[in-house]
Amino acid sequence: MDINNLSLGFDERLIFALRGLYENNGYRQYRMSKFEEYDLYARNKDFLISDSIITFTDMDGRLLALKPDVTLSIVKNLNDDGCHKVYYNENVYRVTKGNRSFKEIMQTGLECFGLVDEYSLCEVITLAAQSLRLISPDSVLDVSNLDLISGILERLPLSASQKAEFLRLVGEKNTHELYALLDSCGTEKEKAECIIEVVSTYGSAETVIPKIEMLLLGIADTTPLSNLGKIIAALDSDIKKMIKIDFSVVDNTKYYNGIVFKGFVPSVPTAVLSGGQYSRLMTRMGRSCDAVGFAVYHDTLERLYDEQSEFDSEVLLIYKNCPLPLLCETVADLKAKYGSVCAMQQEPENTKYRRVFLLDGDQLKELKKDA
Repeated sequence: MDINNLSLGFDERLIFALRGLYENNGYRQYRMSKFEEYDLYARNKDFLISDSIITFTDMDGRLLALKPDVTLSIVKNLNDDGCHKVYYNENVYRVTKGNRSFKEIMQTGLECFGLVDEYSLCEVITLAAQSLRLISPDSVLDVSNLDLISGILERLPLSASQKAEFLRLVGEKNTHELYALLDSCGTEKEKAECIIEVVSTYGSAETVIPKIEMLLLGIADTTPLSNLGKIIAALDSDIKKMIKIDFSVVDNTKYYNGIVFKGFVPSVPTAVLSGGQYSRLMTRMGRSCDAVGFAVYHDTLERLYDEQSEFDSEVLLIYKNCPLPLLCETVADLKAKYGSVCAMQQEPENTKYRRVFLLDGDQLKELKKDA
């Protein structure tokens, strides 16, 4: 679907396009309540982006919360039988980073859990890339494998807090402090340099994976790297072009495992899409199956929405002294040609239109056109 051909706001067009993409691949829409029992989130606070949660007491005395996350609700409410493929358009309620106030945020995503196999991983990565492409043709999907990073960590003499610091520094690409951390725990200089090169190398799978395999010989098990290469090799060539290998893409290893990824588009400084395998979350919630999914964060796209919403409407039609049937016919013709039309007797203040037409009597003429 070409979302630029719909006479809706950019956000609405994107939601419709994502919905069509997911349904065409066999995913069904999952709808949920705006709130869950608070205990669900209290037990998994370190999985949440923010631990600030809006709570209230229900009429029966239960402590409920406006949902700050969608995945936890889906995992809680679907059974382990077979393979579930669902997508959602849901609002979540989180504290914004800037002014520390709660905000209602639209989130679109999908989850595949149950019998997750290599095809499932290929499909989800492909849909993540195609989702990004609907936002921008110049988007990039950065992909990593947490099992590789976990394997490196297991062979380092780090405490639990140091391991958490290691992951934080890797995610920030702070190689200077990362080297200092490795040095402080007695890591050999050559080994530390190899690890830093692994987490700072960036590029296509064809160039990065062979290089990382050579770097990690004798340092860590490279099986996760081979598995990642196998998945990427099976993808469509157009999708492969969007993918970059980046082992600084990390997530909470208590919940996530295996392949993880983040999506980026031009002019937005943070990831607009994030996902990966989260079988460890399933285990923590008492589920005996695997899972993979991702979410598109609409709040991060607000700058793009503003750019796409430069005009209030494609056409402003100013009319006077004209028969009603002719006015209705003219509006319909302009809509068919340009998409969106606002018909008024005079030009409103503080609005912007790409084209302005005047229908005076039975004469139609264009007054101005904005580039």
